[in-house]
Amino acid sequence: MITREQIHELAQFEDLSGCALSFYFQPTTPSNKSHKEETILTKDLAREVLRQLETRNGTNGRAACESARTDLERIASLSRELQTRGNGQHARGVFACSARGFWREYELPAQLGGTQLTANHHFHLKPLAHLLGAFPRLGVMLLDRHRARMFDLRLGELTERMDYFHPLPHRGRSDGFKGYDAGHVERHFADEVRQHFKHVADAIKLGLERGEFEKWILACQETGWPLFSQQLHTYASQALLGRFSAEIAHTTNDDIRRHAEKIFSDWQKKRREDALREAIDQARAGGRGSTGLRRVLRSLEMGEVQTLLIGERYVAQAVQCSNCGHLDAHLVNFCPICGHETRKLVDVGEAILPRIISKNIELFYVKDDPEFDQVGNIAAVLRFRAEPVKPWPLKGTSAEHSRESRGELTARKRNSA
Repeated sequence: MITREQIHELAQFEDLSGCALSFYFQPTTPSNKSHKEETILTKDLAREVLRQLETRNGTNGRAACESARTDLERIASLSRELQTRGNGQHARGVFACSARGFWREYELPAQLGGTQLTANHHFHLKPLAHLLGAFPRLGVMLLDRHRARMFDLRLGELTERMDYFHPLPHRGRSDGFKGYDAGHVERHFADEVRQHFKHVADAIKLGLERGEFEKWILACQETGWPLFSQQLHTYASQALLGRFSAEIAHTTNDDIRRHAEKIFSDWQKKRREDALREAIDQARAGGRGSTGLRRVLRSLEMGEVQTLLIGERYVAQAVQCSNCGHLDAHLVNFCPICGHETRKLVDVGEAILPRIISKNIELFYVKDDPEFDQVGNIAAVLRFRAEPVKPWPLKGTSAEHSRESRGELTARKRNSA
């Protein structure tokens, strides 16, 4: 499965000729044994992309079109292979630009909207953003009184990273003369369980500090939770999303994944709703919130954004500077920052994704919210609100002439007096 570092690599890639190809293959059940449906669809998509490149680049971009043609032929061949041997459990993402010697393939959950192929200056990352959303590095701890198993949960894949066993002391058949040793044995047994829980709690804290996971879920028996919760560091307790009852000996990996995904889905839904309400309320109060495309773009460039919320079907036009990359909601021909020519963007929501990914900004897609529609279907929760900084006026600007004029007027008044 694709990692966050690999997504960052895709987000930073840019090809000025617009030949960065993004191919998403969504497996389907073939209607017959020939397995030709997806192959035909991919070929049709490839022809359409090549036609768009030829129209966009003209005769000057013939070399770029030839390099794209090579990638498209390879993608069509890959699609035919995937359709033949695929089992429907995994989708595939391919990102290619042979002019830059770039080709990456990644397995993805089979939850894409469909097979699609695009070409642009940047890779098309919106399907990945829909899959990942605000998905943190997630750990799942399966625990009992003498054993602990730690898993990573990423895009539907459960991977075991630790299996720790703490043997408990052997308990004899007798409690000693008249049962005098019974209390001592019980205390010793309870102390061993406490030490085991403390060791596991320390491992969780260390994993969080190292960034091995950002949030975690606990699976244990209800009787063990009160004692284990006492050993947890405050930092680990705050990162706990929830817990469910389970026994190590009788819980399968499918059970773990199903329960953990349910807990995470509930947490994510609540987190999205809380972030949406916070963004709108803070924006209305002039606090740490921003709504509307123009204000959100400004907050992104100022580095203020902590959480970004976008309508699931949000599409808006904007322009981007070909030199400094400045994004502007006003469709101007020249960049107001550096003065270079701008290029028009059909979907600004796609254009801002590389910045969001590279800066690790939390992202949520919002569906069917009337209040969100009223504020423009785009909003942000801010880390801080930067005060607007007035630039120093350059020599010969209207601001300097205005000051000179005011100075001359003051001098004339002083002389006349």
